[in-house]
Amino acid sequence: MSLLPDRHPNLDFFVLDIADAVPKDDMASMEHPLFSLATKPDMRHLEYRSGDNILKIRPSGLGLPTIFDKDILIFTISQLMHRKNRGEAIGDTVRFSARELSVATNRPIGGNHYKRLEDAFARLQGAQFVTNIRSGGKIETRIFSLIDEGGFVRTDDERFRLDYCEVKLSRWLMRAIESDQVVTISKDYFRLRRPLERRLYEIARKHCGSKPKWQIGLTTLQNKTGSNAPVKRFRHNLREIIKADVTPFYSFELDDADLVIVRPRQSKAQITPAIALPDWAEEKARAVAREKGRDYYALRADWLAFAQAETAKGNPPKSAGAAFVAYCGKQNSLK
Repeated sequence: MSLLPDRHPNLDFFVLDIADAVPKDDMASMEHPLFSLATKPDMRHLEYRSGDNILKIRPSGLGLPTIFDKDILIFTISQLMHRKNRGEAIGDTVRFSARELSVATNRPIGGNHYKRLEDAFARLQGAQFVTNIRSGGKIETRIFSLIDEGGFVRTDDERFRLDYCEVKLSRWLMRAIESDQVVTISKDYFRLRRPLERRLYEIARKHCGSKPKWQIGLTTLQNKTGSNAPVKRFRHNLREIIKADVTPFYSFELDDADLVIVRPRQSKAQITPAIALPDWAEEKARAVAREKGRDYYALRADWLAFAQAETAKGNPPKSAGAAFVAYCGKQNSLK
């Protein structure tokens, strides 16, 4: 099965804003299967143990939050991390339009936005997470949801057009943002069709990263994904994903001993090729730098370092020249 089409190919986020749409995922939810892979309401009560620590998940009235509901969290975390990295003050609430969410997460624009969002907000806010952590002879219990609030405003007319959406993240997620416990993920994550594909990419990104190889047993991997399929079915589904071979940045293998091997697709040197800036872009950027009283070579070095780092993570600029000029134009004037 191929990747979903790029539904917004003409919107290069490197041009719109150098980091605005670079997707970020929090490492805690990448480690544990907090999101259901089911396409129908999943009413299971889940429990995970790590040593003496316990995590329990209780579903909302509409079931457990799904891996596709997580798109909203990735989007909001990405926005807050961008502001934080620019030195701006951040809070726990993010306001955005349905179009902005759709473009960033490769969703179709239009349709029954408000109903899908309402259901996603209900699952994200309604599901309860219970942690029991043993420390210093005591047991600390915490009960929380992934978001404290979620909602949207529509126009009061016959069209009921969505005006804006708003999400208030939980303290649990805010701690991950404040402590930089997030990693960049490929924007092609949002083009993966199957829930299991998305979860496998998360696990590979978290555990393999840029290492030459990472391996895990099939049953352990299944537990990490949160799949409740029989092992035989899970093995079949994994083999289908391996055959399709569309997972961004990583390839998977399954040997005869049920050992799953994950490798980056290319060496780091191949993943981060030199980024060439065309002459027209350099000339235009120099003019912008002079106008703003900025050091052109410092701007160039900063942008190239950022662009190469993002390219290594699977997010290359579609047009390096246009992206660089846009970056220079966004810098504050020193005159």
